[in-house]
Amino acid sequence: MKIFKRSPMAFLAAAVLVAAPSYAQQDYPARPIRLIVPYPPGGPSDLMGRMTGDVLARRLAQNVVVDNRGGAATAIGAEIAARSPADGYTLLVSSETTFAVNPALKSKLSYDPERDFAPISRLTTQPYVLAVTLALPVNSVSQLVAYAKANPGKLSFGSAGSGGANHLAGEMFKNVAGIDMVHVPYKGNGPAIVDLIGGQIGLMLGSISSLYPHAAAKKLRLLAVASSQRSAAAPEIPTFAEGGVPGYRVNGWNCLVAPRGTPQHVIKRLNAEIVAGFSEPEFVARLRKQSIDPAVGTPDQLAAYMKSEIARYRKLIKAIGLTVE
Repeated sequence: MKIFKRSPMAFLAAAVLVAAPSYAQQDYPARPIRLIVPYPPGGPSDLMGRMTGDVLARRLAQNVVVDNRGGAATAIGAEIAARSPADGYTLLVSSETTFAVNPALKSKLSYDPERDFAPISRLTTQPYVLAVTLALPVNSVSQLVAYAKANPGKLSFGSAGSGGANHLAGEMFKNVAGIDMVHVPYKGNGPAIVDLIGGQIGLMLGSISSLYPHAAAKKLRLLAVASSQRSAAAPEIPTFAEGGVPGYRVNGWNCLVAPRGTPQHVIKRLNAEIVAGFSEPEFVARLRKQSIDPAVGTPDQLAAYMKSEIARYRKLIKAIGLTVE
């Protein structure tokens, strides 16, 4: 039997090869991370992007740069993220618009949520609310419906963009309530809220975190919350069912993803830090102060949730006959 002897240099080379993957895994992140938010500054998803960036920067001990790329109902920013290098240094924080509404509504989309992205974790969930300008002479959902029916086509509702989640929420409200309103799309929630406060549009459906502060400052009036029960953070706001529009429920959510092909050790590290950071009592209290609930979990749970939400929105879109290209 032949015995092959290895030189000391051969053993050293083999040791380096074995250790290389371990070293590479420990080295992440070695430089700043770019966090794309496909909305302009000022809206709820921009806020969530910045809060997520703060968590990652603190827990990874690395700079996280938020890059706002609004437009086309989040498709512009989502496509930029999808086409970025899959190395863990470009991430995307977005909402149900990107990962459920757009795929369910649009036959032509510049990205595919399943093919182009690696799920990391869902982040948060929160109910939608119906806000009206103070100039509108209504104080309840039933009064708003009566006003809209008496003035068909005269009411306008704003959204963060055609085909976005709050556009769909408005179309659903029209369908459920049997009213006619004009849709006015904006390049984000922030500009839409500014015009709502100014009275350029009559109403808007959006996340409670984005609209409640303006109502508390007496700049808007909130008529209803689109959940099955009243919000613990704003118990004075009745549900749509209490306002005479049963069966209307809409919630917003955010998640964190990376380009497809990002190394699994990076995905696992990011997931672990997000789950830990979003579970810290002080951070949870900060979220709930804004009527937001943490909803973190595994990458597989996020992937399954996206699929279920796409199916749910497809069913809703078919029921109301909405098409947006």
